[in-house]
Amino acid sequence: MSGPSSVVSDPAYIRARAMETLFERLEHLCEGAIAIDRSGRVVYVNEKYVTAMGLSHESEALGRPIEEVIPNSLMRRVVETGEPIILDIMELGGEQLVVTRMPIEDEKGNIIGAIGFVLYDRLEGLKPLLGRVAQLENDLRLARRQLSHARAARFTFEDYVGTTAGIAQAKELAARAARQSVTVLLTGETGTGKEMLAQAIHNASARAEKPFVSVNVAAIPETLIESEFFGAVPGAYTGADRKGREGKFRVADGGTLFLDEIGEMPLQLQAKLLRVLQEREIEPLGSDKVTKVDLRVIAATNVDLHKRVSEGTFRADLYYRLNVLSIELPPLRHCLDDLPEICGRLLEDISASGDYLNARITPSGLAALARYDWPGNVRELRNILERALILSDSGRLTSDDFDRILPVSAETIPAAPSRPTGLVLPYAEAEAEFEKHTLEQALAASNGQISEAARMLQISRATFYKKLAKFGLAAGPASV
Repeated sequence: MSGPSSVVSDPAYIRARAMETLFERLEHLCEGAIAIDRSGRVVYVNEKYVTAMGLSHESEALGRPIEEVIPNSLMRRVVETGEPIILDIMELGGEQLVVTRMPIEDEKGNIIGAIGFVLYDRLEGLKPLLGRVAQLENDLRLARRQLSHARAARFTFEDYVGTTAGIAQAKELAARAARQSVTVLLTGETGTGKEMLAQAIHNASARAEKPFVSVNVAAIPETLIESEFFGAVPGAYTGADRKGREGKFRVADGGTLFLDEIGEMPLQLQAKLLRVLQEREIEPLGSDKVTKVDLRVIAATNVDLHKRVSEGTFRADLYYRLNVLSIELPPLRHCLDDLPEICGRLLEDISASGDYLNARITPSGLAALARYDWPGNVRELRNILERALILSDSGRLTSDDFDRILPVSAETIPAAPSRPTGLVLPYAEAEAEFEKHTLEQALAASNGQISEAARMLQISRATFYKKLAKFGLAAGPASV
């Protein structure tokens, strides 16, 4: 005759009781429980869940398809796949519920239904846990960004703002380049955003998930430039890394290699670059073996490469190979109509990296910026904006903030001196006074809004800014 001790030691009995106890405890502790059969019809619902679903009795739910009782339920998926959904957030009756769903098996392991439990009917109790998960996710994103910083492209076409003709054409050509894998040559003055556009092309291309590797050719010592680009085998030269060196072409394999200031590349290296572009293979320094690479090259320069070809400092064959698709980026002084949008985007970026929560620029501030010719282009504009914010007490940038830090522009023309009352003015001066008065009236009528004032006078914003500068006028207090 078997006693209690033999029953307690029976593994099957313990397992069965454990399952029963688990179910009983879960049903007691949870905020609701429901089960369905193989066909997805409700076979069980506890009293707590009946109330939560707005029903008066469990019989109103039994036998009905689960979706009629709980819209958008995932219980049927658990039955069909046999896979549990351990933790999920479900909305029911305007409330967010934390639920778990598990398949039900028979003795042979066949799926015969599914059961779900509402673990929490309020998310407040989970806030510490959810906050910790969010922090871990944020830390993970930061770690990934730091690890891939040198090989990641963060800019898109949305970051290259502006609608003036030069910017619009550059964007249109860049979008065409992104759809193919052609070599691209970006030209333009320093500070016009060539690397930003290169990253945008990469991110809009089929290579977006692969590395984006940026190299400033002028910054690499000439003695190291070959190994930097093509790599080196162990012991290739005195002082070489014992493990060898992976060149930038190998690192960028599958993605995009951006070669900034390509016009500064030494002649002896230009021949090797031409071979890579033609044959899609590299030969590391000190090696007699070639390695295939698949990448797009985007080159950039602020010098006239065609002139350098004629001077003999740049190979003609390499120039034609790079110049498959040439995109010219316009200088900032040709895009003054886009000044408000460009400043707005730069201020967003500056604010994200510092404590400038109320950073904004007024129309008078924009007018002051428009009077300057910007030899350093957008890079210089960002520097001026950040410097003005550092010196500002309010973060609201006016013409006074920029007049203190902007170099004197040769284009700034002082207003004409006043004349005694009653003196007849020459026609040109009278016309100028009328024009100035008209600008003042438009500014007053538009409450200082440059775009609106320019629309009233049927002129472009760039022309309006130039006229403001001509007469030494400042826009009103309204901000962009």
